[in-house]
Amino acid sequence: MSTEGSTKAVIAALLANTGIAVTKFLAWILTGASSLLAEAIHSVADAGNQGLLLIGSKRASREPTEQHPFGFGRERYIYAFIVSIVLFSVGGLFALYEAYHKYQELADDHGGESLLTSQWKWVPIVVLLAAIVMESFSFRTAIVESNKTRGDASWKEFIRRAKAPELPVVLLEDLAALLGLVFALVGVGVSLITGDLLWDVLGTTAIGLLLVVVAITLAIETKSLLLGESAAPEARALIEQGILGDDTVERIIHMRTLHVGPEEILVAAKIAVAPTESAQVLSDTINSAEERVRAAVPAAMHIYIEPDIYRP
Repeated sequence: MSTEGSTKAVIAALLANTGIAVTKFLAWILTGASSLLAEAIHSVADAGNQGLLLIGSKRASREPTEQHPFGFGRERYIYAFIVSIVLFSVGGLFALYEAYHKYQELADDHGGESLLTSQWKWVPIVVLLAAIVMESFSFRTAIVESNKTRGDASWKEFIRRAKAPELPVVLLEDLAALLGLVFALVGVGVSLITGDLLWDVLGTTAIGLLLVVVAITLAIETKSLLLGESAAPEARALIEQGILGDDTVERIIHMRTLHVGPEEILVAAKIAVAPTESAQVLSDTINSAEERVRAAVPAAMHIYIEPDIYRP
């Protein structure tokens, strides 16, 4: 997967969340609505997360060194995992704390009336509707860029199987942001209509629970990438076809693949060749097999093939 589409989606999300965070904070200052504060912190966390993804992408592009001979491609996985932690702590847990704090104020019958008495009490509705529009553009960009590489896979399969973490992260974050905005809109709107601020608390609670669920999902998927995933089944099939694409290779005895980065695959295979005393024949067999694999799967940058005589 090319990083160009991922970067475009991340930048679009970063710009949208930065603008949205500023407007939400202004609306919260004017009204004191807890849902708006939770959503403002959510947008700050999202903007910070997009910054982390860009840093990870930049650091992953460094050239290999003697200490890191396979390069730094996995830095993108590390920063994506940090994103899940930030989303869980700064976004989800803060929203749940704010909901609890606001509920305690209501239970003690003091504080929390500014939303109902403020002359700006309808500002949150306007801000949230505008935020939904801006967030929708960011979400649309992520969908368009994802569709370029998603193929026939369902969205669930795409998120679970994608080797480049940026697009799945942005997709889930944007989806969570849109749902969070709807929760905030319902909570604040019903509070204004009924005069019962408990709805604002419930909206904040829903936002917190949503972010916790999304963060855990991202952590699980990114953890799998950090542990090391094999190439996709389609890529493995092409690699096998490439190795077996010559009569000099009798069979593949065993083969292992590993993503050392989103666009870098390590291939290690033991192949069965015909008995021969010629080192040149063996060398030509291995070299031609490597050429066919790289032609079929360009991401297979690190290939190690060991010849052997097959003994059933």
